Amino acid sequence: MYKVVRFFLFLFDPEKIHHFTFSLLKIGYPFKAWIWRKIFTIKDKRLEREVFGIKFPNPVGLAAGFDKDAELIDELSCFGFGFIEIGTLTPKAQKGNPKPRLFRLKDDSGIINRMGFNNKGVEDAVTRLQKKKSDIIVGGNIGKNKITPNENATEDYIISFNSLFPYVDYFVVNVSSPNTPGLRDLQDKEPLTNLLNSLQEINNKKENRKPILLKIAPDLTNNQLSDIVKIVFDTKIDGVIATNTTIDRSSLKTNKNKVESIGNGGLSGKPVKERSTEVISYLSEKSNKKIPIIGVGGINSEEDALEKLDAGASLVQIYTGFIYEGPSLVKRINKSLLKR
Repeated sequence: MYKVVRFFLFLFDPEKIHHFTFSLLKIGYPFKAWIWRKIFTIKDKRLEREVFGIKFPNPVGLAAGFDKDAELIDELSCFGFGFIEIGTLTPKAQKGNPKPRLFRLKDDSGIINRMGFNNKGVEDAVTRLQKKKSDIIVGGNIGKNKITPNENATEDYIISFNSLFPYVDYFVVNVSSPNTPGLRDLQDKEPLTNLLNSLQEINNKKENRKPILLKIAPDLTNNQLSDIVKIVFDTKIDGVIATNTTIDRSSLKTNKNKVESIGNGGLSGKPVKERSTEVISYLSEKSNKKIPIIGVGGINSEEDALEKLDAGASLVQIYTGFIYEGPSLVKRINKSLLKR
């Protein structure tokens, strides 16, 4: 059924369809909520996972980028997710990069985006989170504004951290998007250590600290990944999300001229699946399985999710797979876990 719907949705501009779908989901809620839950949600104690001090009802989450501004928390909570990650949010609202900036690669079940942290600003998200009715676990993915120089980036992260603190269950520090100029430079050892230590200092002074995770790029070398392991241990943050989108185009089936005409951007979906799993496996082995990992990247099936978990991930997230496979993917993954 979803493939029929997808056929028509894919006839139109991806970003316009994204907003159109949001509008459809809002219409009739909460009257449709019971039906959605009945169709897509599985509740079973065997699916529960306790990771970095939080008990997740199941290990399948929605990755950041889908609901940047926390517009559909309650609606999306009806589709069986164990948790939802909002963002990336920045202190000030920003329009992001010029359009078009979102492209489907149907032959690869992939997406290229160069959105550029488009969002309405952290305070706008806070007003929405204050009205949240569901009890779903929410992660807050935070970044810096494009106009903020890297030497002042920590201030941006601190602003969003403090604003979101009462309303989210965990934080994700995003320094790995390829669509904000210079952002990935913050993954270097010294600036990253300073940033994470600054957030940890504030976090540890709170009455009840919250988990801080680091989202990393799949394009890091193994030596850089080894540095990440050391940084996680040194700063005592709570985990890693592996991985963000890639700038690599080497494994694509899509016509080369089409890919070149699209230009820059982060690639997600099936093409990043293998590298994402490699990164998860490397981090798990190098840390002796002591670092909790959320695996994301190319999960389009139950088998893909199980592969990430077997590689060392404690939880998984979907985004591009959710677009290509529909909400039934969450239920299918959870059912496959119950069969184990």
